[in-house]
Amino acid sequence: MTTTSYEVAVRAEAELGEGPTWDAATGRLLWIDILGSRVHTYDPATGRRTVRRTEQHVGAVKPRAGGGLVLNLRDGIGLLDGDSDGDRDGGFRWLHHEPVPGRRANDAAIAPDGTLWAGTMRYDEAPGGGTLSRIGGDGSVEVILDDVAVSNGTGWSPDGRLMYYIDSPTRRIDVFDFADGQVSGRRTLAEIEDGAGFPDGLTVDAEGCVWVALWEGAAVRRYTPDGELDRVIPLPVPRVTACAFAGPDLTDLYITTARVGLAAPPPLSGSLLVVPGAGKGLAQPAFAG
Repeated sequence: MTTTSYEVAVRAEAELGEGPTWDAATGRLLWIDILGSRVHTYDPATGRRTVRRTEQHVGAVKPRAGGGLVLNLRDGIGLLDGDSDGDRDGGFRWLHHEPVPGRRANDAAIAPDGTLWAGTMRYDEAPGGGTLSRIGGDGSVEVILDDVAVSNGTGWSPDGRLMYYIDSPTRRIDVFDFADGQVSGRRTLAEIEDGAGFPDGLTVDAEGCVWVALWEGAAVRRYTPDGELDRVIPLPVPRVTACAFAGPDLTDLYITTARVGLAAPPPLSGSLLVVPGAGKGLAQPAFAG
């Protein structure tokens, strides 16, 4: 089924918009501009927006259980105290600091146990130059995958027994068995065909279906737990980066987009889009740190 009922939530010109995340505690959507080094918030009830500059490229932002934010930054994992909407600047500190020349942070997600699963990639996207690591609230770090190119979408099934993952150049959405914070049994859920773009960010809905943003594919797709394509949302921009359910009932699908590298970006490239009533999302845990 094809749906075209998107709306513009925030008209913007983000270089590399990414990582929409619903912060249930504040009733706001968090999203970022990776290359613009900016953390955005958006309140769908009032339309209020804030923008906060980071000192370096930021790959992801997530709420913390005790308030504030956790940031997947170029040189490691940082913590911000204070209000996640930017009304009050909180103190910054590194939870894990590990600069690697030529490498930056990318997408991240919070596992059911409150750990942060943070991805990295090289700026030149060299194969094997990226990682996916598990970060505990105490700052402990375990590298789970050490040979990825562009670590991207990560999410869990409703029962927490499966983890979905994307290394974009492979064109695959992979699935792992997940237990006790570890993954095993990697296999392919679905593969994006040539000419349809590359899988980027993902989110999992309450029915266990996987929604995937398509970079250079101008669309978001929904796949069933069996890997069948059952829904396509065409969009007016080629570089669609990530999606997440948000709002009080988790029924609206928010979608980030990018304009980086486009000689003549379409007007909505870099904007935050939304498909009202697209489905039903899963409540996301906050970072336990």
